[in-house]
Amino acid sequence: MIKHIVMWKLRDKADAVEIKQRLEALKGKIPGLLNIEVGIDFLASEQSADVVLCTELESRAALDAYQVHPEHLAVVPLVKAAAIARTVVDYEIG
Repeated sequence: MIKHIVMWKLRDKADAVEIKQRLEALKGKIPGLLNIEVGIDFLASEQSADVVLCTELESRAALDAYQVHPEHLAVVPLVKAAAIARTVVDYEIG
């Protein structure tokens, strides 16, 4: 299993709610995407990201397929336009 975690710092924190809704709407639409969780930061410290995406995927192949899936690609422009910084980590579980 693969964990795919992405954190964004946003230009306008008001965009966080729409990003959360659009990403959570991917649940059940992409084969191999087992779980998706999106959080909005409440601490607002200097070190904080504004939004975090935590996903679990069946395999590396499922991660590759997720990256190019049309449902995922439809959300990318919204997130890219809103974000000023992005951090990603992908790792295998067990």
